[in-house]
Amino acid sequence: MPEGPELHLASHFVNEACGGLVFGGCVEKSPVSRNPEVPFESSAYRISASARGKELRLTLSPLPGARPPREPLALVFRFGMSGSFQLAPSDALPPHAHLRFYTAPPGPRLALCFVDIRRFGHWDLGGEWQPGRGPCVLLEYEQFRENVLRNLANKAFDRPICEALLDQRFFNGIGNYLRAEILYRLRIPPFEKARTVLEALQQCRPSPELTLSQKIRAKLQNPDLLELCHSVPKEVVQLGGKGYGPESGEDFAAFRAWLRCYGMPGMSSLQDRHGRTIWFQGDPGPLAPKGGKSRKKKSKGAQQGPEDRTADPPPPSKAPSRTRRARRGLPEQSKAQQPKETSLQQDPEAPPVSEKGKRKGRPATSGRRRRQKTKADTPSLEPERTSAS
Repeated sequence: MPEGPELHLASHFVNEACGGLVFGGCVEKSPVSRNPEVPFESSAYRISASARGKELRLTLSPLPGARPPREPLALVFRFGMSGSFQLAPSDALPPHAHLRFYTAPPGPRLALCFVDIRRFGHWDLGGEWQPGRGPCVLLEYEQFRENVLRNLANKAFDRPICEALLDQRFFNGIGNYLRAEILYRLRIPPFEKARTVLEALQQCRPSPELTLSQKIRAKLQNPDLLELCHSVPKEVVQLGGKGYGPESGEDFAAFRAWLRCYGMPGMSSLQDRHGRTIWFQGDPGPLAPKGGKSRKKKSKGAQQGPEDRTADPPPPSKAPSRTRRARRGLPEQSKAQQPKETSLQQDPEAPPVSEKGKRKGRPATSGRRRRQKTKADTPSLEPERTSAS
């Protein structure tokens, strides 16, 4: 899943690839996308991009004299599970190009495409960053640090540190692979209480007797968790390219070599409360899920790439099925009993479980027909409903 560094790399790519291009005409949206239409048309305009945390802003700016006269338009993208930007010939568009911006003549016609295989990505018109997101861990470090330490009384920090790191209200830009790498470097158990980890940082103040160079050296040699939330994403940005993924070739190889913990051989894994896999080494911590079985990554066999690992499946349901509940005399759970979360309390790019994703049962039949069929045919168990994955 694209995280903060990938969004920043994508903005760099757009600015470099489109810096000398002039675009023209209408913006095209694929018919299968459920995102909004982009009501923009201009005979000549330029495209620029900027990123903040897990969002990217694309700005369409008409050139002087362009027709029809209009103001610039901005769109804010969230990449979901598989979003990216690609520049391609207009007659050879990549698959799943759900939004397309075409260059103006003369010259070969090109298209800047927002490509999203899984279609969890989203764009909004207007250019406003999503409300509720905290400061960017990459570009707004001082504000980010202050926002976390000022709000440690928030209930989000009652959770394990691995879950708190996905809360975009405080850690805007941190995702699944970054949290694993950050916690691994500090040897922090992923299921240690977040407030316990972070409260200690409020007391850590450098000695006033140290010079500026000594303070900087001390930070580089002994960074704390919030400093790593800033410096580790910067390392990924410095790798260059357009982000990770097997199709990225050399980019993926460099990213793979950079990883120390996430999906690496010898590392253990557990699923957190939201069904996301956290990779770690050693003790998981006191808030580890009860009954959760830690799996260790084996070094033999083909290794799974990060893009395959990002869509972590939810854990199998431990609750008895409807049939089993009836047999045991247990009450059925209602929707009101299910825990509720806001969209930013977990990594918002994790796809929600939709009704279409649930397994459909067989058409209902009358009790008489079912009994007759049971007598005539080989006895079989009634199929149980499975939880959506």
